[in-house]
Amino acid sequence: MPESINPPEDGETEPVRLPESDLESIEASVRKLLDQSAEQARQLDSLSTAPPPSDSPFGAFGIPGFAGLPPQPAPPEPRPILELEGEEYEDELDSLSDWVDDFLVRVYGAEVTTAAPWCEQWQEHADVVAWLHALWLSYQQHKDPEAGLSGLFVWHRDFLTHAMATVRAAGGPLSACMTDPDRPAHRVLPGPPPSSRNTAATEESEENGEPVQGAG
Repeated sequence: MPESINPPEDGETEPVRLPESDLESIEASVRKLLDQSAEQARQLDSLSTAPPPSDSPFGAFGIPGFAGLPPQPAPPEPRPILELEGEEYEDELDSLSDWVDDFLVRVYGAEVTTAAPWCEQWQEHADVVAWLHALWLSYQQHKDPEAGLSGLFVWHRDFLTHAMATVRAAGGPLSACMTDPDRPAHRVLPGPPPSSRNTAATEESEENGEPVQGAG
C-alpha cells in the first residue's frame, strides 16, 4: 500500500512513493506495450509497401495474399462434353446424369407422350447429351449469386424452355424412343451421310492408296 499522502499542515504535498516491486512491474508492462507497438508498426509498413502477388485471389482488390500459403490453382474451364474422352467423359456424364435424373426430369419432366417423347437411355444419344450438358452448365452459371436475383428467371426463359422443347420435340432426336411410359423404347436415328464431295475424295484416295485426310 502506498504511504500516506495526507498533506502536511504547511499545505505542501509530498511525492507519492511506491514500493520497488510495483515499479518493476509497471516498467515491465510499459516495455511490453512498446515492443508490441513497434511490432505492429513493422507489420503495417510491410503491408503498405509490399505489392500484392500476381497470383493472389485478392490482388484485384488491392489486398495482399497470405504469406506462406501456396497460390491456389484456378478452376478448370468448362468444356463441351463431346470434346472430352475416356474417363474424363465418363465422369462428366455421371455427374450430368445425376443432375438430369435427380433434378431436371423430376421437376421439369412433363408426361411422356407422342408429342413429348423421352428415352431412358438418353446417354446413348450424343446430341441429347450435348444439349443437356449445355443446359446444366448454364444452370450452374445462373444459380450463382453473381448472376443476381433474376439469374434463374433468365435460365428458365432463355435456356430451359428452348432446350427441353428441342430435346423432346415430336420430330426430335428422341422421336423413335419412348412415347408411352408403359412401353420403353430406344433407337438412335441415323444421321445424314457425308457430303458427296467428301465421299468422292475418300473413294479416290482409297483407289490411289493414299491416306485419307482427316481420318482417325
